[in-house]
Amino acid sequence: MYFYRGRLPAHTYLSKIIQQMVTHFGAVSLSFFLARTCTNVIYGLIFLLLLQSGTPVNAQPDWTAVKAKMNANAKELDQEFVFVLSSADSTLLLMETKTFTTKSQVPFFISSQWLTAALLFKLAEEGKLSIDDPVQKYIPEFAKYFKGYITLRHCLSHMTGIEQKELPRMLAQRKKYTSLEEEVNELVKLSIRAKPGTACWFSQSIGLQLAGRVAEIATKKKFDILIKSKLLTPLGMRRTTFADLNGGALNPSEGAQSTAEDYMRFLRMLLNKGKVNQQAFLSEASVIALLQLQASASQVAYSPFEKNQFGYAHGAWVVENQNGKATALAAPGLQGGWPLIDLCRGYAYLVVTKNKLGDNKADLHLEMKALIDRQLTGNCKQ
Repeated sequence: MYFYRGRLPAHTYLSKIIQQMVTHFGAVSLSFFLARTCTNVIYGLIFLLLLQSGTPVNAQPDWTAVKAKMNANAKELDQEFVFVLSSADSTLLLMETKTFTTKSQVPFFISSQWLTAALLFKLAEEGKLSIDDPVQKYIPEFAKYFKGYITLRHCLSHMTGIEQKELPRMLAQRKKYTSLEEEVNELVKLSIRAKPGTACWFSQSIGLQLAGRVAEIATKKKFDILIKSKLLTPLGMRRTTFADLNGGALNPSEGAQSTAEDYMRFLRMLLNKGKVNQQAFLSEASVIALLQLQASASQVAYSPFEKNQFGYAHGAWVVENQNGKATALAAPGLQGGWPLIDLCRGYAYLVVTKNKLGDNKADLHLEMKALIDRQLTGNCKQ
């Protein structure tokens, strides 16, 4: 009844169809019919656009599998753990116990390196130093020991090429130092095993200790006072301090004692591209530079993991990347914390435990991430 056959222009077809519909429905009924039809069409188009964008319609994340995974590994975590999953501005999931909460302070060990790296980028933004400055600019002794080409960027990405002593020997030796200056004066004398910038040899002391000492020299302030005033206090990390947990000098590499609540403040700052409470703490450009891939997985000569499956940025491992651009980063402490951010899906998660996680837990956290990704895939920004 509403289709017109013949070789006429399209607007003529439409005119004749409308005339037939007016005759059949009447003018008032036709207006109601067209309004209802247009509304349905609009809703249908919106639905199709949502499907095309990958955003779930009326779907809420279901964290059942994530909670089950954590509970299944509770014994391995010795029952004493905190798990926090957060977006850029709110908590999505929290698991804690009565005796071990987000406010419980524990050593974060190697997770400290991400904080120290962020401090150096903050100082660079303020013009106190440049990430590409050679270390010898601040510590002239470096030139005497054929280390003149090592830069702060190499230090923050473990690409100095300096050979590290075995861990037990290194820890024993650290206890005798009374200051970061004294320790660095000894590190200068260590041998070079690779050209700076060519390979990543993950270290628990060398690179970040050197960077921390340069920060002291550039600002004329002790490291613990400096990081408190420039990073911890502005981010509201009131329960975070730096020391040497094994005795000895201040330790920029492993010295942070913090809480899940505090460290999540740092992760949210990264998710918010440097902003804290809508105020810029770091510029977006500085955050992008901080999280930039420096060493691909193939360039990692040594890592604490069973297999070198990750690349490295500054103070953190690059867990995922797209065409060389880091999209997910983590700074596992191996003992104390496992912080991770996913820039693509816009979330951060953190596991904090009283006991050693160990490098064999990387697979557990990758499995956890996969479970989270299934729920937040529709929010992927890239």
